[in-house]
Amino acid sequence: MTCPKCQHELHVQSLICPHCGIVFEKYLKYHPEQTGQPDVQAPIVTIIEEEQTSSLTPLLFYNVQHSTWVSLSGRSIIFAGLGLWSWQLLSHSIESNVVGNSFLHLVNLPFHEAGHILFRPFGAFITSLGGTLGQLLMPLICLVVLLFKTCDPFGASVALWWLGENFLDIAPYINDARAGQLPLLGGNFGHSAPYGFHDWQYLLTESGLLYYDHVLAKVAFATGSVIMLLALLWCGLWLVKGIRCLAKA
Repeated sequence: MTCPKCQHELHVQSLICPHCGIVFEKYLKYHPEQTGQPDVQAPIVTIIEEEQTSSLTPLLFYNVQHSTWVSLSGRSIIFAGLGLWSWQLLSHSIESNVVGNSFLHLVNLPFHEAGHILFRPFGAFITSLGGTLGQLLMPLICLVVLLFKTCDPFGASVALWWLGENFLDIAPYINDARAGQLPLLGGNFGHSAPYGFHDWQYLLTESGLLYYDHVLAKVAFATGSVIMLLALLWCGLWLVKGIRCLAKA
């Protein structure tokens, strides 16, 4: 290295010339024609790039290394609760409507009804479908916000579980399209309510798929089951990674 001002030869890389005292970065800023020291900042840039590369972690397990034993304990309790709840919901048939009698059905119901209002401008068919869309969109929105906005993969995995649970919540409603035996809001039943009051009776009748109600209900139930199990797997892997990070610390 050679000082661009006094031409003093430097045997060790430095940001300041020990002979004339100039700061290389400032000197080169005002004397761009002096190119005798083009690599002064190269080692610093390299270090920054290496640190940024090493700090990148997969999106699904972001920030796991900053967990504490307290946070991991709390999330482990949530994980265990979701596991037990999943077993309770998945071990019963669609006809039993265990999902419809669970606490979460009361949570999903307002979003279902809000969906009807939200999609009303798009016609009668989409308005009826809007109830189902509403209760699916809410956990999906929570998933996106938690994963990309707040960078909370564990919270996002819980939202994914909730999305799967909503598919299970929809399955008995689809399955009841022909029978009309489920109680509806206002004390009505599908078989006695005016046409169009039972969402899935109307949707499947209008689309010519009424006789596929049981098949479609099983598809919804299976979809929800897979989503819930994937969410539990995500939760579990995140916790394992967090425990390993703390064990190494």
